[in-house]
Amino acid sequence: MKVYTDITHLSPFRHAVVTIGTYDGVHLGHRQIIHQLTREAKSVDGETVIITFDPHPRTIINPSASIHLITTLQEKTELLEQLGVDNLVVVPFEEKFANFSASGYVEDFLLHHFHPHTLIIGYDHRFGKGRKGDFRLLEEYAQKQQFRLIEIPQHVLHKAGISSTRIREELLNGNLEKANELLGYTYFFEGTVVKGNQLGRTIGYPTANIAVNDPQKIVPGKGVYAVLFQINDPSYAGKDFAGMMNIGVRPTVDGTREVIEVNVFGFDDDIYGKNVRVWVRQRLRAEKKFGSLDELKEQLAKDKEQAMLALL
Repeated sequence: MKVYTDITHLSPFRHAVVTIGTYDGVHLGHRQIIHQLTREAKSVDGETVIITFDPHPRTIINPSASIHLITTLQEKTELLEQLGVDNLVVVPFEEKFANFSASGYVEDFLLHHFHPHTLIIGYDHRFGKGRKGDFRLLEEYAQKQQFRLIEIPQHVLHKAGISSTRIREELLNGNLEKANELLGYTYFFEGTVVKGNQLGRTIGYPTANIAVNDPQKIVPGKGVYAVLFQINDPSYAGKDFAGMMNIGVRPTVDGTREVIEVNVFGFDDDIYGKNVRVWVRQRLRAEKKFGSLDELKEQLAKDKEQAMLALL
């Protein structure tokens, strides 16, 4: 897949079949659109082109709003490449771009830079300043400029209630099984292993404390989870480790700061400073305050057994 971050230096596309969107999560709903994009491109011997934006448009349109991302730009790129997309164009979403008039967006951005053979767009797609551009305006340009325009109807876009908004809610509530079902893959995040207080080591459950790389990336809600753990280092290439993760303040030891810590089963290497990826398979239980460290240790043994079953 070719990735472009500068629209002034695009290679000419062959019969470009284009769609536009944030594609946060690259979930099952998005994948239906991409499958249609791929089918249309094959039918005209063309190339698939996805136009997306960075940063997320809401950070510019509504700067005071907090943004929770299902996928970072790097993760989104990785997932789209796995789906066989030919070209990904990442458009810097800045104030100047946000102030394009609807007609300016079509003429000076879409037609000038992409020369689409086919444009596939959702029934509710809005564009241009004040979101005044819509499907009807695109129809007018399609007739004048002789490109095909395909509308993705409401029932396809909202099939089975799949949306980025709903997936964000499921993740924040810790409903990983439902979130993973809607995504079509296991949710993951990346971070760096940092020093903790090493209390887990004293009770037989050493943990890797993780600082998430992107502050906008969604961290699942508090609780204990079954996870797969990858270390982004050549020494561990191709190796996935089973583990259990706690997200919370560790009330048993009177913690106050939320931490993410992973106990990797059968693993005790020094990986401080390493970048890791955590695949979050299933929530095991809520975070709980125990009466003593012995009680906590007993529960961790049960959590480990449950996590191993969940990861089979």
